[in-house]
Amino acid sequence: MYEQQQRSDAGPQRAVEHGLLAGFTVGVTAARRAEELSALLQRRGAAVLHAPALRIVPLADDGELLAATKELIDQVPDVVVATTAIGFRGWIEAADGWGLGEQLLDKLGGVELLARGPKVKGAVRAAGLTEDWSPSSESMAEVLDRLLEEGVDGRRVAVQLHGEPLPGFVESLRVAGAEVVGVPVYRWMPPEDISPLDRLLDAAVSRGLDAITFTSAPAAASLLSRAEERGLLPELLAALSHDVLPACVGPVTALPLQAQGVDTVQPERFRLGPLVQLLCQELPSRARALPIAGYRVEIRGHAVLVDGCLKPVPPAGMSLLRALSRRPGWVVPRSDLLRALPGAGRDEHAVETAMARLRTALGAPKLIQTVVKRGYRLALDPAADAKYSDE
Repeated sequence: MYEQQQRSDAGPQRAVEHGLLAGFTVGVTAARRAEELSALLQRRGAAVLHAPALRIVPLADDGELLAATKELIDQVPDVVVATTAIGFRGWIEAADGWGLGEQLLDKLGGVELLARGPKVKGAVRAAGLTEDWSPSSESMAEVLDRLLEEGVDGRRVAVQLHGEPLPGFVESLRVAGAEVVGVPVYRWMPPEDISPLDRLLDAAVSRGLDAITFTSAPAAASLLSRAEERGLLPELLAALSHDVLPACVGPVTALPLQAQGVDTVQPERFRLGPLVQLLCQELPSRARALPIAGYRVEIRGHAVLVDGCLKPVPPAGMSLLRALSRRPGWVVPRSDLLRALPGAGRDEHAVETAMARLRTALGAPKLIQTVVKRGYRLALDPAADAKYSDE
């Protein structure tokens, strides 16, 4: 009993050592800042499948940019945020081409002008303007903090867009009461190579993912559109509604999913860090934890925690384990387990082979009992057995 208590007490600590997201696989759809988001997830133990759902290209049709420029000249904003050097230079050059360059510069010279970092500051000054403030870190999060500290309620804020200036940046300003005007220097386009997105889509439909992150509404719309093109939209929506957690950086990002009836989770603060923290809370809380043969066994996406010790398990083994855990302690016939195995065919010997590999992967053979001529069962602890016998 003492040894069992020691194992149980050590579980949570060892789980933290592996990372709160150890054993889970998370899809990343971001085009920009994907490396940063992936690193945050991997640092917490997650396996990451990255598939940009879109790409960002310079605006070929200047109609939108021209309309936005005329609007800002006619209705001068309180604040202008310049986010990229190349985008700001392109904007000024385009305005010059339309004969609006001097008017635009005149208006920009009379507003609060924020530049994201030294490169953008250089582009602003090359245009004959002077920024009011610029973060040395080149962080849009710092720009957002400054604006929110100043207060933006009732103020008009123009943001030179470059796809994703910051996931949740515009959302946060609008929630704080600002009127946000986008200056679209770039356009969203489908990715040039669609195969990574198809792999992510296949993984979601087959439940090979535990969560998918979305940092922009266009990325969410792009994934849904691709699923529809491939005839997989019903399967994707079913996966997102039940087994694969859709995590959005904010309410605007979630709109395409909500329009399809998919509920999402969102952090209170619309940023990458809080988004990852939210996954660290949500995914472990959804994992099945059972007391089996004196161990605490937590079943995660592609691995199992046995008293906090991470045990990677092959896909076939995870399929068997999930089938056994649906009715803990009950005998599951080989025929049912065979149906749970992906592509196993009709030979029940495949169950025995996969079961042997599962036991080896778990490192504790007594977790799963063989019931002669009947099948297999989880060796549920006696105290828990009564609880689950009524299910």
